[in-house]
Amino acid sequence: MKLIIQIPCYNEAETLEIALNDLPKHIDGIDTIEYLIINDGSHDKTVEVARRWGVHYVVNFTKNRGLAKGFMAGLDACLRNGADIIVNTDADNQYCGDDIETIVRPILEGKSDIVIGARPIDQTEHFSPLKKKLQHLGSWVVRKASKSDIPDAPSGFRAYSREAALRINVTNEYTYTLETIVQAGRERIPMTSVPIRTNGELRPSRLFHSMLGYVKKSMLTILRAYVLYKPLKFFTILGSIPFGIGLILGIRFLVYVFIGNSAGHVQSLILASTLLMMGFMTYVVGILSDTIAAERKILEDVQYHARRADYQTGESMTQDEEKNKG
Repeated sequence: MKLIIQIPCYNEAETLEIALNDLPKHIDGIDTIEYLIINDGSHDKTVEVARRWGVHYVVNFTKNRGLAKGFMAGLDACLRNGADIIVNTDADNQYCGDDIETIVRPILEGKSDIVIGARPIDQTEHFSPLKKKLQHLGSWVVRKASKSDIPDAPSGFRAYSREAALRINVTNEYTYTLETIVQAGRERIPMTSVPIRTNGELRPSRLFHSMLGYVKKSMLTILRAYVLYKPLKFFTILGSIPFGIGLILGIRFLVYVFIGNSAGHVQSLILASTLLMMGFMTYVVGILSDTIAAERKILEDVQYHARRADYQTGESMTQDEEKNKG
């Protein structure tokens, strides 16, 4: 059983060694533990620090491409190098390294394919009251969208079995945390959550520059993921609003016709017709989107089998190799 711990990095020279030193060297049930960093276009000595410490693999981006791209590139490298379990953690040592054993245990026991570490949000001192409330709100929305019970959806501290990693796809460019939960929930990939501990803050978060920007990007990510995986339901709800209003206005006009007082209400008939047409066209868009979603599922299944074949025959990177990406 081989575990690879991956760490996305962007100018993390000051904190990376602290995070690496905190990682476990042995876990019962794991034969081999290896370490990988994703260098997301760093301009400092992040790679030098990683190599000096002794990480096994370095995935290099020549320019910054964002957390989501880095996460997927890391999964690709871990799978290609024979990982049975992949753990993702942060370079700022936000998460307690000893808890890696906690999050891989459900996978080792065959109880789950994805395990997400739930932080003690309300007890985290460097989280502002507003951020705590937004974290809870965002997690609640993700639970509804994914039909899961994950209490801390934005947590980046998580473990994936090889099977789950082969099926994961991230389409947005902001973050992988929310979309992957929605995808796993909708695709019924076994997923659970375990409580974890956090360390003190070493640096401010770089994922967002303002709370408003964080909320905006998170809501758009959740909405996009929901539309991607449940388009018919989304467009049915969306189309029902104008269709329902148009239907009410149409019935109202017919009532006036029956009582012989329809004069002067032609505008209501025009508005009702327009709204009914808008609702109907939205339903049509929903049906077409659902057809596309069905085809996407077929393509994802083809991609899954292609990945399995590719990773079984692909060559592993040696310790001194880098995977360069533009």
